[in-house]
Amino acid sequence: MTDLEADLRKVVRGEVAFDVTSRALVTMDASNYRRVPLGVVAPRDADDVAAVLEVCRAHGVPVVPRGGGTSIAGQATGTGVVLDFTRHMNRLVSLDPEARTAVVQPGLVLDRLQDAAAPHGLRFGPDPSTHSRCTLGGMIGNNSCGSHSVAWGTTADSVSELDVVTARGERLRLGQGWAGAPAGLRELVDGELARLRTGFPELPRRISGYALDALLPENRADVARAFCGSEGTLGVLTEAVVRLVEAPHATALAVLGYAGEGAAAEAAAGLLTHRPLTVEGMAADLVPSAASLPRGGAWLFVETGGATAAEARARAERIVRAADVLDALVVTDPAGQRALWRIREDASGTATRMPDGSEAWPGWEDCAVPPHRLGAYLRDFRELLGAHGLRGTPYGHFGDGCIHVRIDFDLLTEAGVGRFRRFSEELADLVAAHGGSLSGEHGDGQARAELLPRMYGAELVALFERAKTVWDPDDLLNPGMLVRPAPLDTNLRFSVLPRKPVDVAFGYPADGGDFSAAVRRCVGVAKCRTTSVTGPAVMCPSFRATGEEEHSTRGRARLLHEMLAGESGGPVTDGWRSTEVRDALDLCLSCKGCRTDCPVGVDMATYKAEFLHHHYAGRRRPASHHSMGRLPEWLRWVDRLRLAPLVNSLASVRPLAAVAKRLGGIAAERPIPRVAARTFSRWWDGRTARGTGDLVVLWPDTFTEHFSPGVGQAAVRVLEAAGLRVALPPTVRLEKAPVGDGRTVALDPVSLLRGRGRVCCGLTYVSTGQLDRARTVLRRTLDLMGPVLETSAPVVVLEPSCAAALRSDLPELLHDDPRAALLASRVLTFAEALERLAPGWRPPVLNRPVVGQTHCHQHAVLGDAPDRRLREAAGLTGELTGGCCGLAGNFGFEKGHFEVSRSCAEEQLLPSVREAPEDAVLLADGFSCRTQLEQLAGLRGRHLAEVLADGLPDALPDALPEGTDPGR
Repeated sequence: MTDLEADLRKVVRGEVAFDVTSRALVTMDASNYRRVPLGVVAPRDADDVAAVLEVCRAHGVPVVPRGGGTSIAGQATGTGVVLDFTRHMNRLVSLDPEARTAVVQPGLVLDRLQDAAAPHGLRFGPDPSTHSRCTLGGMIGNNSCGSHSVAWGTTADSVSELDVVTARGERLRLGQGWAGAPAGLRELVDGELARLRTGFPELPRRISGYALDALLPENRADVARAFCGSEGTLGVLTEAVVRLVEAPHATALAVLGYAGEGAAAEAAAGLLTHRPLTVEGMAADLVPSAASLPRGGAWLFVETGGATAAEARARAERIVRAADVLDALVVTDPAGQRALWRIREDASGTATRMPDGSEAWPGWEDCAVPPHRLGAYLRDFRELLGAHGLRGTPYGHFGDGCIHVRIDFDLLTEAGVGRFRRFSEELADLVAAHGGSLSGEHGDGQARAELLPRMYGAELVALFERAKTVWDPDDLLNPGMLVRPAPLDTNLRFSVLPRKPVDVAFGYPADGGDFSAAVRRCVGVAKCRTTSVTGPAVMCPSFRATGEEEHSTRGRARLLHEMLAGESGGPVTDGWRSTEVRDALDLCLSCKGCRTDCPVGVDMATYKAEFLHHHYAGRRRPASHHSMGRLPEWLRWVDRLRLAPLVNSLASVRPLAAVAKRLGGIAAERPIPRVAARTFSRWWDGRTARGTGDLVVLWPDTFTEHFSPGVGQAAVRVLEAAGLRVALPPTVRLEKAPVGDGRTVALDPVSLLRGRGRVCCGLTYVSTGQLDRARTVLRRTLDLMGPVLETSAPVVVLEPSCAAALRSDLPELLHDDPRAALLASRVLTFAEALERLAPGWRPPVLNRPVVGQTHCHQHAVLGDAPDRRLREAAGLTGELTGGCCGLAGNFGFEKGHFEVSRSCAEEQLLPSVREAPEDAVLLADGFSCRTQLEQLAGLRGRHLAEVLADGLPDALPDALPEGTDPGR
């Protein structure tokens, strides 16, 4: 233990963490920069903050305050001690609806304040797109704004009083009339009145530098306002009194379509006379699908408010009539508005990829100019991009003249970094020429502070330095930011990554086969750190269960980044053998939610499988990797030897089950699921083929085959009722295709010698990182499926996780085998098969409400639109919840995971089931979801195929009576 760490532990009541994981998690924010701290402290209160500052001052170690870590200019990173306010100092202290004020701690997430204010008809005005995870302290530090700034201004406009601790331990209460000003500040201002009155450009989004003009007498000498935007360099915030505004009772969203971004930019300023709540702009490059938007190549999102929905709509329609647009759309439905706003809010992530998939980076994320100059500025900006051979897609707060853009800088090579610097210098000059601010929302940090003299001139920047010295004479707080800055092309986070591709098992087709590029996808926008999800979203269930950064998608990506950095000055030095990375990935459910919900498409389930593959190479694996990772093999032997009754009997004897679970690495709290006495394939072998229509191959996945054969039987009934002809995959490797009815096979002696085999998606091997074994299994599967692939027959997969494995894991793991991509392209879900292959078939009309959860792999990889349409056609009403059931295949069964697994289920699934009507159908297409419901709630979930089969006319002779399961 270092002397610094020991001294901190003596005086701090909160957590003091100098371990590898804690340091690695905060090396980066959402910027291009990386700095490795000595340690992290999570203070409990202002006394802890003062104690940390005293110890660090004695040791000469800098201190950096940090909130949600979503800063885009590098100001939330540091080389000394990082103060993490999100763990303890995250409370809403009080809320006064009468005074319209709230007292908040710096670690409070904005959405929590909004949730508390909403019942009183109030809200906090500024709302960055990261509102679900950014903190009030971070917003005050950066003077954040958001989409509603045209109506309610910046964070500084909403701050009343601030409690801060200075670097030398003085506790100040900042406010108007010089309240809380440190000694010497008033004298400094009084001597520079003329410079302060003339040195700052007039525009709504001037965030760059220190707001010293707020200290002018005509501005009421507002020390709290001047502190906003100081990026943790003047003092450490411990509490804030903020003002709230009245929220409109109803809103409408006018989406205005223009030919391009230039036309949208020119039009934005003219709409401000109508007093809208937002005027946001974005172009087609950032829209995954423009189907829900009006015609155009760029759009303005203009929100209006009113006492009633009709009043809000009328205001929106007036704006449409006044605007010169190609097309327009007015949306008053709250769900429709939320869907459209998600497109805009996700732009901070989607902008990190160019249309061709190449990477784009921040650095010039939020310049602002006077709104009436925005069109001209954008034209000049585009010319400058072209002159440097760069590309970027502007979007952002057009009504305030603030532009966000990610640019395809090459930050990996010396030449590319040189171009980054030259472009930055010229763009700073361009912004200043238009009377703008280098930062219009996110602060200067390391990205722009070096260039502040180009905006303000050397004399005013020298005044900033003098102000910093008044507040922090020892330069203890966040040094290198705003004044005496670090060069903008140093501390780049990419410089420590390997320059040659890492040898990996998966193909990473979206990242050119480069694992480093895959890990670089995480830019830190931290959508995975949200404490609740809405709609069908899943990511990131383990973070919501634990609240720990290391169990978020971003936290794991940071650890993988540091693992790749290795010996290049990073905290993680043992590569693939890292226990810190292993432990962080341990609670990843492999739900794949991040694959879809993360704006940049991080796929942590794949990264986890890759890591486990390397981590355990040539080493002893956990028992659960053998007991559950090789589950298809064990179950096959149970079937061959007819051991299902014996296995079920032994599993029902508690002492024997306890021993088996202990040996198998299975959680003691988990009952062992019963194995079906007769597998789905054995039932199939004893039935008479039916159906004369198109041939479909029904995939006998491990779970349907051995645990829920009733699901397979129901699916066969429904598919045949829809006029389709069903066959199962071959069980021997054939030299030629099946003949006749799709059941009969022509065997040769060589085939007989090979013996019977079963197709398998490899899911359990992949999820436990047994990738060599997974490849072997999948190649054997492709061999068996050869004759099927020579036909046009689709492959229907009932288990969502298996369908997802075949769609995504198979072609990415066997990227060198063209058969893998071919099989992946043939995979259909149950609902997709009915919709595509039997479009004229109508399901039985059941007219019942449904409850349950969309399978996380269905949401992330497969999509559920066909399922929604099928349920609607069957009269099954209601929405399924998002999130994850928490069992997630082997995850919830593994020792040590039970509590997290249960917490995930309690987030959305179990509450929705408890609140459901008595006649509701409990839908759960995944075996894991059904098992979780049975074990935690004592309820039987049903596959959609089972529900539809129950509604068909009288059961056919080989079908089971309603509600029975052959394995029970």
